[in-house]
Amino acid sequence: MTKKLWATFALISLGTSAAAQDSNSLSIDGEAMVTEVAAPAHMENVDTIYSGWRFRSAETQALEMDDFDNPAFVFVEQAEDLWDKVDGAAGKACSSCHEDVADFAGLRTQLPRVDDGELVTMENLINECRTERMEAEPWKWSKGNMTAMTALIGVQSRGMPMNVAIDGDAAPFWEKGKELYYTRVGQLDMACSNCHEDNYGMMIRADHLSQGQVNGFPTYRLKNAKLNSIHGRFKGCMKNIRATPFKEGGDEFKALELYLASRGQGLSVETPSVRN
Repeated sequence: MTKKLWATFALISLGTSAAAQDSNSLSIDGEAMVTEVAAPAHMENVDTIYSGWRFRSAETQALEMDDFDNPAFVFVEQAEDLWDKVDGAAGKACSSCHEDVADFAGLRTQLPRVDDGELVTMENLINECRTERMEAEPWKWSKGNMTAMTALIGVQSRGMPMNVAIDGDAAPFWEKGKELYYTRVGQLDMACSNCHEDNYGMMIRADHLSQGQVNGFPTYRLKNAKLNSIHGRFKGCMKNIRATPFKEGGDEFKALELYLASRGQGLSVETPSVRN
């Protein structure tokens, strides 16, 4: 049996793990999420894309389905306090310029994007506001305040389909991200595609490999009991294959984030998701 047939078989078998619910149907706060859709045209080796939620156990799935039980919402509530907290020499808070965080509905679906010739992520936009408008210190990429704020802003887009631009000014960044996705690195001589395209659904270290979708980030991981950024996960993956990670917030990881976001076109934003 080929690797892809094994992966398909393993994915189908996941449906048997949930006794109390349909493990293929994700509904949060009464809103149905798209967790399976035809792969975008630019994906040559995959016919159907699946949210990482589909690869989790019934218990982990259930945590994401209930905002009260979802441990990520502790951090979302912290970000709500940060939203109104004055910080920096300008004497401003986020709410000084942006009255309602709900105004950012849809933003998460379109990031990363190109602004003035530069590829920017949500973290870039947040730190630009902090340094340029609030005259405050920038937050570190994967630290608590930043992941909490990206979760608060991201949840405003929950249920909306991922829809990043990959043409025009974004095209060279997308091509760079694609190249990185298929480039073998590290002592284990592996690429992102070896796990998340060739072997998704298979077991690794007592867990199922997903397709590596980013529509649920920042995600709360049961493994480390905190919110994890997209670039933090990239860094962890590179360490796992004994490679020297690129810098969080650097050009390489931003390009890779754009490419991965494009591989999830049509999947619902699940921010903040729960993973193992």
